[in-house]
Formats: sequence, structure tokens, C-alpha cells
Amino acid sequence: MVDTTSLTRAVDHFADRLRAAPQSRLQRAGAAEALGLAREFARRAQLLEDPGAEPREMPDAGMFAAADQVTVAGHDLALLLTSEAEVEEAVRLVEEAQKRAGV
Repeated sequence: MVDTTSLTRAVDHFADRLRAAPQSRLQRAGAAEALGLAREFARRAQLLEDPGAEPREMPDAGMFAAADQVTVAGHDLALLLTSEAEVEEAVRLVEEAQKRAGV
């Protein structure tokens, strides 16, 4: 079993920053970046769980739900990863999204 602590910490940190961000920051880029990351993590998790199925897209639940969507998708993906390389790539994706979100 691979240690995914670095991923769950990065996801939780990003989500906490989103929750603390002003609405204007969420409107400018924060919520869109978070939703994009959540959708990518959900897509990856679905492909790992059922490689033959077409992944479903996570719906946009609004800017105030973006932090929760990142948290859920990130923690779901963390349960399915099987290598350190996969974990490192996912952490990199979180860090990049957080920078683009400006939080």
C-alpha cells in the first residue's frame, strides 16, 4: 500500500485556502480551478475503478461547493493510487491548481 498522506494534506490545504478566500477570488479563478481539479481527480478515480467504463463528469455545484468537491475527489483518488509516482503527480496537480487559483 502506498502512502498518500502528501496528497490528502495538499488537497486539504487547498480546500482550506478556498474556504478562506473571499468571494471575489473564487469568482476570478479559485472556484474554476478547484472544479477542474476535482473533475480530473474524479475522472482518474473512475478509470482506476472501472477502466472499461466512460467516466462521468463531476457536476458544477457552485463556487461555494468547490472546496468540498476537491476534498471528496482528492480523498477518493488517494484510496486508489498504487505508486509513489502517481501520488507525486497528483500532488503536483494540486499545487499547480492552487497557484493558478491564487489562494
